[in-house]
Amino acid sequence: MNSSLLSLASILSITLLYSAPLIYTALGGILSENAGVVNIGLEGMMSIGAVVGSIVGYYVGNPWIAFICGGLGGMLIALLHAVATINFAADHVVSGIAINLIGPGLSIFLCRLFFDGAAMSKSIPYENKLPILFGKIFKGSGSSSGFARFLDIVFSQYASVYLAFILVLIVYFVLYKTKFGLRIRAVGEYPKAAETLGVDAYKIKYICVLASGFFAGLGGASMSLAVVSNYRETLISGQGFIALAAVIFGGWKPQGAMLACLLFGFAQGLSVFLGSRGINIDTNLLSMIPYVITLLVLILFVKGSRAPSSDGIPYERNK
Repeated sequence: MNSSLLSLASILSITLLYSAPLIYTALGGILSENAGVVNIGLEGMMSIGAVVGSIVGYYVGNPWIAFICGGLGGMLIALLHAVATINFAADHVVSGIAINLIGPGLSIFLCRLFFDGAAMSKSIPYENKLPILFGKIFKGSGSSSGFARFLDIVFSQYASVYLAFILVLIVYFVLYKTKFGLRIRAVGEYPKAAETLGVDAYKIKYICVLASGFFAGLGGASMSLAVVSNYRETLISGQGFIALAAVIFGGWKPQGAMLACLLFGFAQGLSVFLGSRGINIDTNLLSMIPYVITLLVLILFVKGSRAPSSDGIPYERNK
């Protein structure tokens, strides 16, 4: 396989790897915002998911238990956001900012608590990371070996990558093909009207905000259990905000957010690939690539996007 095809395969492989955490987190944002609750606290929820995943992964040794525990960690901190915005009708943005301040700080505290005061968790052994699917399955021989090698590089991914795409289909089906999904969207558009038809708007909002935290926690855990093998302070550096941008760019739809996450994942993959090749570009400029593309996308392409009508508006039954 020639070097240009090998480079393309490497970039695509890194794109899929880095897109998965964004997809998990963006799906969480979609569920929350379709129910009318703005969740800019995705970054903080990802941080908790990442540190809980690394702690459980290191001490328990089972990556799937660690992965689920990461999701539950994100769900637990999402409960704070749910109580503030649903029960106390707090401003959604203010509550989300608070979550983004609490999450990283609590993550560092937990990391120091479980790893002898260190700000970085101990590395999870390779065999205790999430499994790689389709490893070496595409390798062939003879004239087909070059293309088989290309497929092997691209599709030999951690299980979390494939699960992210499966969840896109599941969330799409739930939102647009089920009665429960119709209720979610009704609450996000007109909660008072939904309640006149017997829908418990508070219950729907709670379910969606908690699910949002769970998905964001999975996104963080996939960073510490697949992308890398430990937690550190800079692991979740803007990933939650990029996922939030993907929600907006994708029109608050799971399939649109997935495509946006692939675009942002490609930007990160390009940054990692160029950095690994030792190209004479300042590393700070390389690390800026995903965020610059995120800003450009938001500026150029989201003008016509429309959020659910009641998104971000505190809902109180008695008013």
